[in-house]
Amino acid sequence: MGGMDRIALPASALVVLIGPSGSGKSTFAARHFQPTEVLSSDEFRAIVADDPTDQRASRAAFELLHLAARRRLERGRLTVIDATNVTRTSRLELVALAAETRRPAVAIVLDAPLEVCLGRNARREGRTVAADVVIRQADELSRWLSGPSGLADEGFAAVHRLADPARIDDVTVVRVPGRGRRATGAGTIAATGSDRLVDRRTAR
Repeated sequence: MGGMDRIALPASALVVLIGPSGSGKSTFAARHFQPTEVLSSDEFRAIVADDPTDQRASRAAFELLHLAARRRLERGRLTVIDATNVTRTSRLELVALAAETRRPAVAIVLDAPLEVCLGRNARREGRTVAADVVIRQADELSRWLSGPSGLADEGFAAVHRLADPARIDDVTVVRVPGRGRRATGAGTIAATGSDRLVDRRTAR
């Protein structure tokens, strides 16, 4: 696919960023989306507890995050969830939210190598996550990606996997009009040479 990957998003989609701490989700979100479009779990922890790293505030933070996402989707606004989302439960809750508001859910997986995630995490100022937590997050995500269906049975309209940190800067995100396919049922996901996963039903 040359030096550039292209991700097409329905203009009213729920975009679920997936990846361990340090995988580059927040950087990717800041590069491709407006600040008002991005709902960050860290920011909602800060709203609840004045501390983005306070995991004890996670439950309340995600309640507010999901509510904000619902209100945006009801208005047809593109909404990006910036959280690790490495567990199946967390992803299914978001897919269900997209289905309830009749919007497509699109997953963007930042599957950076563990050593890259650990290095980036160690260099963070003020928001460092324990190394063993990052390792568990990476293991959890790997378990689902390497399973018999990957994320194909979770109801995403499309799944894009970005596994080469050196090529992430080449990714272009474009918006397409309309709702796209609503997130219901299983998708048929296949790997491409660029390590991007796409829905065969909509790929051209």
